Amino acid sequence: MTNNGFQHGNAAGMRIHVLPTKAFKTFAISLYAGVPLDESTVTSTALAPFVLRRGTATYPETTQFRERLEELYGAGFGFDIYKRGDYQIVQFRMDTINDSFVQSKESLLGESFAFLGEVLTRPLLENGSFRASYVATERETVRKKLEAIVNDKIRYAAERCIEEMCRQEPYRLHPLGQRADLDGITPENLYESYTAWLNGAILDLYVVGDTTPEEVEKLVIRHFGRAHKQSESYTSNFKPVTVQEVRTVEEKLDVNQGKLNMGLRTSITYKDDRYASALMYNGILGGYPHSKLFVNVREKESLAYYASSRYDGHKGIGTIQSGIETQNYGKAVDIIRKQLDELKAGNISDLELSQTKAMIRNLLSEIQDSAFELISFDFNRQLSGKDRSAQELLAEVDGIGAEEVKAAADTFQLDTIYFLTGKGE
Repeated sequence: MTNNGFQHGNAAGMRIHVLPTKAFKTFAISLYAGVPLDESTVTSTALAPFVLRRGTATYPETTQFRERLEELYGAGFGFDIYKRGDYQIVQFRMDTINDSFVQSKESLLGESFAFLGEVLTRPLLENGSFRASYVATERETVRKKLEAIVNDKIRYAAERCIEEMCRQEPYRLHPLGQRADLDGITPENLYESYTAWLNGAILDLYVVGDTTPEEVEKLVIRHFGRAHKQSESYTSNFKPVTVQEVRTVEEKLDVNQGKLNMGLRTSITYKDDRYASALMYNGILGGYPHSKLFVNVREKESLAYYASSRYDGHKGIGTIQSGIETQNYGKAVDIIRKQLDELKAGNISDLELSQTKAMIRNLLSEIQDSAFELISFDFNRQLSGKDRSAQELLAEVDGIGAEEVKAAADTFQLDTIYFLTGKGE
C-alpha cells in the first residue's frame, strides 16, 4: 500500500517502507527499533547501540569498522536514542551514495544492508558476550552524556520538569537511561538484554532512493533474515490526564540564572483531528520569535533571557521554558499565565495567525528536501496510526482561525511549575 509515496510491506519480521525516487543522489536507510519505556531496561537498551558501533563479527576492531564505511565511498552511519510517547526508540541511520554516481563493482545499497544487518545482528562476541573493554568504555560514554545534561542547566530544568510532571508514568525516564544503573551493567547481562531487546522490539526499516520494494525485501531477507517474530504495531495507551491542582516544585542548585519551566497537559495528540490546531496553539504561545511568550515575557517586560514553548503530540504534553533573574519569579509566573489565559480567551491577532502559519508552512515544505525528514514524518504515522501526509497537514493548518486555536487552548491545562533557583537565594 502507498502513502506519501512510501510503499509498505513486511519481510523478516520487519515492517518495510520504501520511497522509490530519483530526487536524491544517495540512499537514505533508517532502522527504528522501539520498545516500551521501562525502568528495568531503559539504561541497557540505551547502552547497546554504543557497544554495537564499536565492532562486529567481520570488523571486530573499531578502526576496521570505520574503514569499511570509507570503502563504501564514505557512507555515513549513526544512531539516535529518543522517546516518543511511552516508547524508547533507537534509530540507526545509513547514508550511502547511489551506485550510478560511482564506479562500484558491488551494489552499494546491498553492501550497506550487509553492513547494517551485521551491526545489528552479528556483534563482536568474546566468550559468548560483548567484549568487556567495549562495554567499559561505552558505559563511560553514556555516563558523560547523562552528566552533560546536569551541567547544561537549560536542558536539566526541561528534563526535571517532565520528571516531576510525569512522576507516575514511564515518560519520566530519560531515553539514555539512569546513571545509577550503569555500574551494574556487565558484558554478560548487557548481551542478554540486547538479545531480548532485539527480539522484542517493533522494527521499521525505511529506504529512500532509486530502488524498489522488491529489491529492499530481498536485501532484508538476505541480511536480516533471522527468526524474528513479526513486528507488532505501536499501541497508544494515551488517556487524557485531568489536572486537579497545579503543582509547584522548587529546586536549589549552584546557578546564576533561574530556570522557570512549566508543564501542561492536553487531550490532543498526533492522531487527533485537532492536531493542526494544537500546532498552531503552540506556535502562537511560544514556538517562534513572534510568539506571545517571546514578545511579552522577553521583549516587552524584559523578564526572561529566553522564553519558548514546545508541544509533544505523541504524549499530549506542552512545555514552557524560560530563563529569569530569581527575584523575578512571581512576576514571570504571572505574565506567562496571562499568555495562557489570552489564548483561552481567544485573543489572537490575524498577524499572529498568519506568521505562525508561515513558519509551520516553511517547516513542512523543508521536509520534501531531506530524505531523512521524509522518513521521520512517515514514522510519526507508524507511531500514531494516523494517516496524514505533510500536504494534508499543511491544508489543515491553513484552514485554522482564532476559534480553533481558542478551542485547542481550552484543552491545555497547566499541571506543573518547576523552578530551578540558586543556593544563595
